[in-house]
Amino acid sequence: MPEPIITINQLSKTYHTERGKEIKAIENFNLQIYVNNFICIVGPSGCGKSTLLRIIAGLDSASSGLVSFQGQPISKPSRDIGMVFQEYSLLPWLTVIDNVALGLEFAKQSRSVRLDVAVSFLKMVGLEDYARAYPYELSGGMQQRVAIARALANNPQVLLMDEPFGALDAHTRILMQKELLAIWEKNMKTIVFVTHSVDEAIYLADTIIVMSSHPGGVKEVIKVNMARPRDRANPIYGQLASQILCMLEEEVTKVK
Repeated sequence: MPEPIITINQLSKTYHTERGKEIKAIENFNLQIYVNNFICIVGPSGCGKSTLLRIIAGLDSASSGLVSFQGQPISKPSRDIGMVFQEYSLLPWLTVIDNVALGLEFAKQSRSVRLDVAVSFLKMVGLEDYARAYPYELSGGMQQRVAIARALANNPQVLLMDEPFGALDAHTRILMQKELLAIWEKNMKTIVFVTHSVDEAIYLADTIIVMSSHPGGVKEVIKVNMARPRDRANPIYGQLASQILCMLEEEVTKVK
């Protein structure tokens, strides 16, 4: 059995309000993530999905427990772990190619190297013709492709994605799902993808993590044993969707 690339052991995260109230976002969360896996995380609103990603990314700290990357505790952001947010977070005063090359600039790469790498990833997401455009000149789906290219340009081993397609219309979202799978199959990064859409999780994931309601924990780990590309008309697809939706309904009912 290979060693996991990310190990989450007894992770808990507690916040304190200005009035001193204690809010447990995550409690006793355990998970092992393996190289090249495509993991989707679903769960009720407020169960700590985004908090979990931020801790894995080194953008937030655990209250207790341990999150490690290749056996080393994660304590700060690393180029080995990239993140794509729902908001495209592109810098509006930079061109598309300079946005993609931004991480390489921080890494002190020469401009020629930065631009060569940026162009290669823009080609991968089909946007090389928009290299000199500005973000406001692009559609939402195109901006999200730029954000993905920027994350990939840093050559991370793990790519975290926090509802990256949540703001897109249904048609663009389906197209982006197909493009993301094509990129993943070409690069074979480890992807951890948070979504509210059960359909999206089944379409994309090797493994689906169903989180329990607040405070968040692992309710179920589901292996998606369906060949790609996946057919939404497949009865197994519908059965799995029904199973996961029932789990989520159970958790929502607990909160009420």
